[in-house]
Amino acid sequence: MATFSDLANGVARDYGFWLDDAFASGGSAGYDHKKMGITARGGWESVKRHFREMGINSQKEDFTVVGVGDMSGDVFGNGMLLSKHIKLIGAFNHMHIFVDPEPDAATSWKERNRLFRMGRSSWSDYDKKLISKGGGIFDRSAKSIKLSSQIAELYDFDSKDTVTTNDLFRAILLSEADLLWFGKIGTYVKSSDEPDSAAGDRINDPLRVDGRELRCRVIGEGANLGITQPGRIKFALRGGRINPDFIDNSAGVASSDHEVNIKTLLGEVISDGKLTLAERNKTLVKMTNDVAAHVLMDNYRQSMALTHAEALAGETVGEAARFIRSLERSG
Repeated sequence: MATFSDLANGVARDYGFWLDDAFASGGSAGYDHKKMGITARGGWESVKRHFREMGINSQKEDFTVVGVGDMSGDVFGNGMLLSKHIKLIGAFNHMHIFVDPEPDAATSWKERNRLFRMGRSSWSDYDKKLISKGGGIFDRSAKSIKLSSQIAELYDFDSKDTVTTNDLFRAILLSEADLLWFGKIGTYVKSSDEPDSAAGDRINDPLRVDGRELRCRVIGEGANLGITQPGRIKFALRGGRINPDFIDNSAGVASSDHEVNIKTLLGEVISDGKLTLAERNKTLVKMTNDVAAHVLMDNYRQSMALTHAEALAGETVGEAARFIRSLERSG
């Protein structure tokens, strides 16, 4: 991503465009979202609030998680390290399926951290000796998977010896986990009222489930469009806790906004000869933690605002109706 941003900024600079190297954020002189872990950290503010409102401290109490992604990914990898009490019982990406029926939270966190630090890891790099009895790592290319009694019980398979990989994918999505964490591109949930074509993601049509079928308690949508909007509504109506993806994964965009604003402001100082480009770049680095703190506070407040709006929804229904009527009158 940094290379593409640098190329775009080079074009902007060649044309004398006023944004200069603020034209494309995240370049070599910008904020590295994966290194900051900012998108996942922002989404985790929503996850923490959901659990807090359920009376659970996700940073001090163990909870079960299923997810879409792997530890080499920005959002999935960073997200699955944000609590040492995560018990990841199932996950999948485009290559593998990971199942750990009874994970030890501390041990599995250390192993996930090791994979994340590798940089280009896959689930096949996970130390299989650390996976609990009956679990394993399965190839997505396999025509069928032989189930252990532990996996059959975990995912409520009715006395089946073998299942297809798609069956296991769907079972992971529909499991009774505390959290479903989306950390990889793909739309895996829709509404029962929608055709699969509404998701605009043909490759995942065989895996997709309906929002009303989900049995997890909380969804963290760190990746874009993990669920269609009607799918989110179906999940919420049955009692699930969820925000739109543009709330959960907004921190990455917010970091880019901060970077552009800082570069634009300091660009004037550079033009006046009071600051060199090298000094500006050092200043950007020094501000990294401050930028992250501002961004995460926005995520904290956004999720809080949604909670307040939901609590007051009944009292403000008249105002909402008047607003809708005014929009209709104005076309």
